Amino acid sequence: MSHDHSHGPGAATHDHAHDIEHVRQSVKKYLFVFYALGVGTIITVLASYVDFGSRAANIAIALLIATVKAGLVAGYFMHLISERKLIYSLLTCTFFFFGSMMFIFIWGSHDFPGSASLKILTTFWR
Repeated sequence: MSHDHSHGPGAATHDHAHDIEHVRQSVKKYLFVFYALGVGTIITVLASYVDFGSRAANIAIALLIATVKAGLVAGYFMHLISERKLIYSLLTCTFFFFGSMMFIFIWGSHDFPGSASLKILTTFWR
């Protein structure tokens, strides 16, 4: 005859205490992310008043800040932080296809020297 000690009177108290501690840790984590997003928003607003030398640099800084904030939201609020293998696979595919499309776009823009796409590129990156 086997005895299962997990269903004794003290087991419910232990499980309840563990659940409360887990909730506290989760709340701390979410509050940290919330405050980090608030700080990121303040940095975004302050950076919008700074001239980093060119329009491209200003856009790059804004995209960097937005990427960090989006990563926090996706990782913690959407619970994607625990899906590392899937996320890295999808990101690898995304960067590959994005890079391929940019290569094709830039390569194709050189076929027509007076084309609108080349003018857009040179105007945008000044």
